[in-house]
Amino acid sequence: MTRIAAIAALPLLLALAACEMRREGEEAPATDSPTAESSASPAASILREEDATPAPSPTPDLSSVDITIPLPDGPEIGPRAELLLLGLLEEPAMAQDWPVVLGGHTDSAGNDQANLRASRARAEAVAAWLVEHGVADARIEVIAFGEQNPMAPNALPDGSPNEAGRRSNRRVEVHVAPPTRDGAAPAANADDDA
Repeated sequence: MTRIAAIAALPLLLALAACEMRREGEEAPATDSPTAESSASPAASILREEDATPAPSPTPDLSSVDITIPLPDGPEIGPRAELLLLGLLEEPAMAQDWPVVLGGHTDSAGNDQANLRASRARAEAVAAWLVEHGVADARIEVIAFGEQNPMAPNALPDGSPNEAGRRSNRRVEVHVAPPTRDGAAPAANADDDA
């Protein structure tokens, strides 16, 4: 039984001896073991900084970007909207030559024509801010949706105005994505049921 254990431990002992010899700077002896390899130079027993292959740098996530810029008080870019727009400029997708689609929205107060004008004014204010901060005007498409696509109810169940909902509906939705196959810019919040 001890003879079988000694034979089974032989590859382990040879490997340990080879490691010990490498540490001392000698070449490991060649063996008939299928796992042992003979070489002209000793193998490195530890990783050194100069031997390490640098890890590849992470590639930026080039997925599309969708953000909502709240403009509850008209087309003026307030501090919150500006922070969101500054964050948008840092997105890897903005470094591409992808279309930037700006969908302007309003609440349901006022008539359809006034709401279309107000939603266009909001989207154009965001477009002007982006151009002022280095985004090419040719990349930007403005779409006025008016009151078509609310993100919150404009009225409460009893019919009274939902002021919080109306404020959230006054916004610009920004969509940055690669152009479609036909070269057209993808639409921002183009709901089929609207």
